[in-house]
Amino acid sequence: MPGYSDLEKAIDTLVSQFHSASADNSPTLKTEEFKGLLASQMPNMATGFNSEQGLGEILRKMGVGDGEGISFKHFWSFIESVASNQHSILSRAGSSCSCILL
Repeated sequence: MPGYSDLEKAIDTLVSQFHSASADNSPTLKTEEFKGLLASQMPNMATGFNSEQGLGEILRKMGVGDGEGISFKHFWSFIESVASNQHSILSRAGSSCSCILL
């Protein structure tokens, strides 16, 4: 992707990885596909999804209803949360993210 910034390429990577996790090219992921995406692409940042209780809590926080597919909008909500947490961990001042999310 010549000419694109690192941030633009990162956004493309998020979208591409989400869609490549779907075995049948569906616009939503099944729970097992989502778990596979987290395990393969976010093994250090996404924790707690290995137990049914932990996964259920993550899905609830993402706004995924029982039996509902995981949309990119749900995934983006998860990314927002992980990004804020990661910033707090890596910030040298130990500050938390005070970003305003629309």
